[in-house]
Amino acid sequence: MNQATRSPTPTLRTQVGIVLIGRNEGDRLLRCLDSIVGQVETIVYVDSGSSDGSCAAAAARGVQVVELDRRRPFSAARARNAGFRWISQHHPEVAYIQFIDGDCEVVTGWLEAAAAELNQDAGITAVCGWRRERYPERSVFNRICDVEWHWGNVGEVGQFGGDVMIRANMLQAVNGYNDNVIAAEDDELGLRLRQLGGQLMRIDYDSTIHDANITKISQWWNRAKRCGYAYALVSSIHGAPPERKFVKEVRRTMLWGAIVPLSSILLAIPSQGLSLLLLLRYPLVMGRTILYTRERDFGWADSIAWGISCGLSSFPEVLGIIKFHRNQQRQQQHQIIEYKG
Repeated sequence: MNQATRSPTPTLRTQVGIVLIGRNEGDRLLRCLDSIVGQVETIVYVDSGSSDGSCAAAAARGVQVVELDRRRPFSAARARNAGFRWISQHHPEVAYIQFIDGDCEVVTGWLEAAAAELNQDAGITAVCGWRRERYPERSVFNRICDVEWHWGNVGEVGQFGGDVMIRANMLQAVNGYNDNVIAAEDDELGLRLRQLGGQLMRIDYDSTIHDANITKISQWWNRAKRCGYAYALVSSIHGAPPERKFVKEVRRTMLWGAIVPLSSILLAIPSQGLSLLLLLRYPLVMGRTILYTRERDFGWADSIAWGISCGLSSFPEVLGIIKFHRNQQRQQQHQIIEYKG
């Protein structure tokens, strides 16, 4: 093909479409909108029953708004699918979809960096970067989130978070997210993308700034409970070999979140208290995790917060697993576990 007949290279503005999801995010949503409006031509905001004027705020900035039917349970997966399907229907020329949550804002340069990575290697299906917490100093729980966002390596990865850029044709090939997965929906999607031969890559670039705004232990508890629910749900779908997704995590959580503590207490009298020594495992895990986290160049405050969280999270997680199996037995629909209030 000569220069005169060659198709023009798509620009970032037309090549990338953004799907933004949210529910009563308030000022966080406004920051998110302001970080993306004007960067690309196609932006759709999918709202999950907000009552704070979120839809009006998005529409006022020229963003397409899709409101989910309130008669069906909300989930991030369902919202992302709705946004992706709208783009596929109205702007089929969009090659890459950037997903973003309403409590995040996109870092300047991220869209260009992610699109460049996909442009240069057709084998790469999805690109993620590093998420940063906006106010880690405001609460110990925000510190925990900030460590979590930086836990991983650059290069090929097995999963990504909610702020990721994915090839539209690969999303079509796997039929998007699974609407019924209410947590760890990104892990579940990433698994199916990898099964099709797609590579998931993390590049050494900040992608988003996140505002967790977790200030109460009850919020941390519910977030961990949601994690346990996700382990059980996704393992029920992909627990068979060879993937065995989250099977190990479910077994570990049940062991240390229920079996060991209950057994140590029930056997305390017949064992003359020796069974209580099993409970030493929890502070030992905390200490080991704190030291390992510190070795990865995290500060002491972050390392201690992360270590304690890892040592105790199996307790709320086991409740999430139990909740999943109870819902399955009763044939109840999966409902999102709120933690932000």
